[in-house]
Amino acid sequence: MPSSPWYSFRNPETGRARRPILFAICVCAALLVAVWLRPDQSLSPAALRALFILVLAVLLWATEVIPAFAVGLLVIALNVALLGRPQGVYAQDANDWEQFVTVFGHPLIWLFFGGFVLAAGMEKCGLDRRLAMTLLQRLGGRYENVLLGVMLATFVLSLCMSGTATAAMMLAVIAPLMRQCDQESNAGKGLLLGIAVASILGGVGSLIAKPPNAIAAGALSALEPPQVITVLQWMALGLPPSLIVAAIVWKLLTRWFPEPDRVFRFESIAATQAAPANRAQYVIVVVTLVSTIGLWLTSSWHGIPTSAVSLLPTVLLTSTGVLTAKDIRGLSYDVLFLMAGGLALGNVVTSTGLSNWIIGQIPMGALPPIMLAFVLSYATTVLANFMSATATANILVPLVITMAAGSEALVVIAVAIGASCGMCLPVASPSNAMVYTTGRLKIGDLIRVGLVVGLLCPLISVTWLWLCLDRVMR
Repeated sequence: MPSSPWYSFRNPETGRARRPILFAICVCAALLVAVWLRPDQSLSPAALRALFILVLAVLLWATEVIPAFAVGLLVIALNVALLGRPQGVYAQDANDWEQFVTVFGHPLIWLFFGGFVLAAGMEKCGLDRRLAMTLLQRLGGRYENVLLGVMLATFVLSLCMSGTATAAMMLAVIAPLMRQCDQESNAGKGLLLGIAVASILGGVGSLIAKPPNAIAAGALSALEPPQVITVLQWMALGLPPSLIVAAIVWKLLTRWFPEPDRVFRFESIAATQAAPANRAQYVIVVVTLVSTIGLWLTSSWHGIPTSAVSLLPTVLLTSTGVLTAKDIRGLSYDVLFLMAGGLALGNVVTSTGLSNWIIGQIPMGALPPIMLAFVLSYATTVLANFMSATATANILVPLVITMAAGSEALVVIAVAIGASCGMCLPVASPSNAMVYTTGRLKIGDLIRVGLVVGLLCPLISVTWLWLCLDRVMR
């Protein structure tokens, strides 16, 4: 049997899982931290228990001993168990524990749910593939144009779909084109890297596509007074920087992986342009998509909350038969559980005073807000290369929002964007993993492109935020 690294979750000799052992180690480590800091009089009993929950969540997310969404549910359960007892260290009344589970009804959870329903409807009727192929064919068959079309289609679809789903769909769309390239073809490598980059950067510009964005918006809305960010405001803050970085990466890919004589043939994928199997459903999805996005973007005008608008696609697509109960059951609820756990963790870390205590231990308070945003955004990007973007945001957002008193929006949004910029390794994001497992790319290819994204995106994004944040938030 082949050797297994020390961090493997399976014993190479017995074949039995090591997960229970690693889980126990994580629990013991979190307990040791809490016990070690117990004598600190500046740390209240409630904050000490919150610290145990925070450290355990960080370890479990970093080691992936259990699925990330299960960690989110565990956080909520521990909040109730350790802080929810009446007349205890935190809760006072018999019903105070309910505050830990109300995160499942948070407006951002429903905003994401509406996005999942829209994406399912687009996939069901083939609208996503049809949009992508229409764009590709209009740009022509030259390699540079096809790469631009692939990145643009991936970027646009990632604004309303998860980056993972978009990358998987685009890989299927370009499969006939990839068959026209040999294994070592520069064009093939460029297309794969373009999909990975665009699926990540597209989500930066949308409040409904990337969980870190929603986590940041949720944390800002919980402030006193609340700093509410609409879908349109987030696009104004996140879309221009991500477009600039995507354009730079496209240009670099054409130089790093040149193939000037490559002309792709689209005859083999002409079938994807056939009329949809059910034209009525196709029209319903298009109308629902346009109506929902339009209402999201104009929520500040008509006053209907974006979370309420998110129920529109669910009602329309299920009542018209486009989506069935089976389709709804197949949505990515694990992402919603993970987000709920992150929101619950952020609430506890802040309300118990733990975030203030942690910030007091970090000598960064003297930095001006713009420098603090740069430092934290880059630090988040580095961390996001080794753990999921959502887990990174769940851990850091509750801490930095306390660190940046008076400039919360600048720093928190910078951290959210930084969480989406880690893509140097196959494990950094599902999109990276998918393109790497094709066998056409080397780790060095991902690192080279990932370094460009990781260096440029925080730089351009924080600069853009510093220049226009006040105007957008008015």
